[in-house]
Amino acid sequence: MSKEVRVGVGVIIFRNNRILLGERIGAHGAHTWATPGGHLELGESIEECAIRETLEETGLVVSRIKKLGFTNDIFAAEDKHYITLFVIANCEDGEAEIREPNKCLQWQWCALDDLPEPLFLPLTNLLQENPELK
Repeated sequence: MSKEVRVGVGVIIFRNNRILLGERIGAHGAHTWATPGGHLELGESIEECAIRETLEETGLVVSRIKKLGFTNDIFAAEDKHYITLFVIANCEDGEAEIREPNKCLQWQWCALDDLPEPLFLPLTNLLQENPELK
């Protein structure tokens, strides 16, 4: 199989000055904390991907999606390379549910100045490149 760069979409949901993070399990980024998100599918808009992945993973319905930025993420140990497109999405109510228990152990609302460790590489890169987010 040929190596390729994949495109991921990360969805940052703010509520009460906190962001929603999930503890990843499984092979890719296991035991790190990440926003909802996933692979951009062929023919899908970034906004459609953000809505679909958030619903699949958390049961939450997001709206008013704004593009935030992107990161270039090289997972050397896993021999994977991603471009992650980050968006900010609105979600007024509802609580995140674990809809994919094989991929996520728990969801938590986290203060930006007190984030759990370790963070998923794309989120680490985003915060390093955009210190104003913290």
